[in-house]
Amino acid sequence: MAAMSPFSASNRAHDGPLDLRVEDYLDDKLQSTTDLDTLDELLAKVELQQVQLRSQLDDATKELANAKRTADERQLSLVSRIDEFQELQNSIDSRARAAADADAPNEAIARLKVPMKKLRAVKIAQKYLGLLQDVDNLRTEARSHLPQNPKAALEPYTKLRKLAIRLRELQEPADDAAVHLVTHVTVATDMLWDEMKKTMSREMESILSARGWPNKIDPSHAEMDEEWLACFEKLLDLQFPELLYTESTISLLPFDVMSGLFISEFRFHFMSDKPTSNPQNTNTHCFPWFLGTISKWEDFLRDNLGHLLAAKFHDTPAAERMVYVDPVCAFITSMMPVMREKVRSVMREAARNPTFLSSFLGQLMDFDDNIRGNFSYDGGDPAGWPGLTSEVLDEWFEQWFQAEKQFALERFRAIMESPDARSIDYNYGGVGKTKPTHGATRVTDLLKSVTSQYRRVTKFKHKLRFFIGIQLDVLDEFHDRLRGSLEAYGAITSTVGRTLHGVTKEQQAALEGIGALETLCKVFGSADHIVVTLTDWSNEEFFVSLWDELQSRTKGTEEQPELSSELTFEEVKDRTSNAMGSDSDDGGLFDETIAAYKLRRKAAGDFLVSALADSHSKAFRAYLSRTHWTPTGDDPIPDPSQMAITAELDEPLSILKRNLDFLHRAIGTAPFRKTFRLALERLQDSLWSDILTRQSFTALGAAQFSRDLEAISSLVEKYIPGGSASLSTVLEGARLLSLPVAKEAEADADTESAGGPDLKAVSDRVFTDNTEAKKVLEELGVEILSPANARHILQRRVENAE
Repeated sequence: MAAMSPFSASNRAHDGPLDLRVEDYLDDKLQSTTDLDTLDELLAKVELQQVQLRSQLDDATKELANAKRTADERQLSLVSRIDEFQELQNSIDSRARAAADADAPNEAIARLKVPMKKLRAVKIAQKYLGLLQDVDNLRTEARSHLPQNPKAALEPYTKLRKLAIRLRELQEPADDAAVHLVTHVTVATDMLWDEMKKTMSREMESILSARGWPNKIDPSHAEMDEEWLACFEKLLDLQFPELLYTESTISLLPFDVMSGLFISEFRFHFMSDKPTSNPQNTNTHCFPWFLGTISKWEDFLRDNLGHLLAAKFHDTPAAERMVYVDPVCAFITSMMPVMREKVRSVMREAARNPTFLSSFLGQLMDFDDNIRGNFSYDGGDPAGWPGLTSEVLDEWFEQWFQAEKQFALERFRAIMESPDARSIDYNYGGVGKTKPTHGATRVTDLLKSVTSQYRRVTKFKHKLRFFIGIQLDVLDEFHDRLRGSLEAYGAITSTVGRTLHGVTKEQQAALEGIGALETLCKVFGSADHIVVTLTDWSNEEFFVSLWDELQSRTKGTEEQPELSSELTFEEVKDRTSNAMGSDSDDGGLFDETIAAYKLRRKAAGDFLVSALADSHSKAFRAYLSRTHWTPTGDDPIPDPSQMAITAELDEPLSILKRNLDFLHRAIGTAPFRKTFRLALERLQDSLWSDILTRQSFTALGAAQFSRDLEAISSLVEKYIPGGSASLSTVLEGARLLSLPVAKEAEADADTESAGGPDLKAVSDRVFTDNTEAKKVLEELGVEILSPANARHILQRRVENAE
């Protein structure tokens, strides 16, 4: 059928695109001959579609025409607006140029500034007036509630107070503007508060006057009536917000009213031209009156007001302050300002008199202690009341410190210049104790008095200044004097010192006899006394707490803190202890001072041993140079204990006894034993080298030497039990040296049956070999001598030499 179509492909060569679409349409609709029957219907559809398409085309043409027309109109409107804008811009530019060239606007602005400023001032003034009117209304409202309802009066007062605070806060960012307004509101608020308190106080005063307070009130029996208590409570209600929201301590208003007459009486007696107002009489009149007044009314106040205050401040922050819940403490707080005024006036007078200043501050500390101790007064501080002393020392500490330091140094120098300052105090401490000089004991007494002056000071920096600036300075000066004494002694006794400085006859005479020992014992005893005293003080509560506080301020800090304006960390550390600021639990305030005095004590002890040794060496010189140890005789050798001592030993024994007797009284048992042990060891060396191992002895000579050693040992044992052990080597040598010589008739007999080993038997065994020598020495009870020493000693016997 497609082939039969009149519109075949062969007929398309010259057809346009429209014809092609028509042909494709006809091919689609006329697929067979039967489709020709529907040709009319198809043509009708085509004509209908043609009409529809033509209608759509007409509509599109109309819309296009309308769109073109609208676009043209818009284009014309835009061009017109552009022209109008350009004309307006040109007009503005021309007017701006004209305005720039003309002075009229500036003149207008200048003319407007003044009225505008006046207008602004008027508006501000209106606001000021409104604010002032509010202030006046609040004041009027607060006054209207008094004295009947103080709680109601607090509401407008609180608003006014908040307004004053807010204005003050806004003033600073505004460069302190509206000074007069802020000042007026603040002053008005303060005046209102004073007026409110005065209004309420007048009611209280009238009640007190009606009851004859305080003269007609018996504190031991009287009770406050209901009207009195009600008025008291109203005053508390008025003050209640202020008490709760103010960190500082405030005196209670009702107590201020009740204490008014006492304060007037105080001023009459102690702040007028009466003799009782004399600053010198403060401790004898003023302080006793104040304490007596508080004590007189103590029970009355607690019995009548204790429960009221406790109930009023229950479950409030004020309940933790005794000045609010204890009537007596509240009464003291009201009375304290006038006492503070009196104390400050006395301090101004005392500052011109250092002696009075010192005594008055001690009296003021006693007063503070009485207030704290007798009435449990805390001043509103849970940590405790620092006292009036702490307050005045904030201003007057330097004057007090300098006065106390001057007194202490003057007293120290007076002690050192006293006639008996360098004399040994033999009555100190009893037997067996090292005796200091009178000066040393007085110095420690002085230091104790200094401690009593500042131990009750509350501020740490003040305590530290006293400790370092007075006590350690005195100790350092005394230490320098002891060191100077030792240096002078060393210069006098040493060859180099005598060569460089020379020695006067007086100096030489002062060291004769026990002079040298006494000079050294003064230093030794004084240094020992200071060491013992400071060691004891290091364990006292006051100095321990001072050290703990010092450690807490410095321990574990990388930066070195400034402990006061005058003392740095390093200065305090150098004067106290190297443990300061460390984590060590050891250490104490006196560590460095104790160490320095221990060095002086050791140096004096070393000099003392040398002085004893020199004294013994000089005394034994004749005895050591004696060479006659070989006497002979036909008589039997007597028992050494029955023999007389060598004549040359009389003087040495006398000097030895003198030295023992002196040191026994001058120094303690332990240093006495140690010093003499070292000195006897040197004496033993001389006896060993100059006599025992150098001289030749007969049996009689050996017995004499043993007798002499026994005399020395007996003298030493009398003063130092067991002290002869320092001569044990030479004593064993003398025992070996004094072995008896066997008689010819007994030569072949058993030596032990003849009364013990004889010289020959022992010598034979000692010279056999070391083993046999040790055995025989052990049998003889000789423990110290070596076989070589034994042989050398035995060779000193003339009998062995023969």
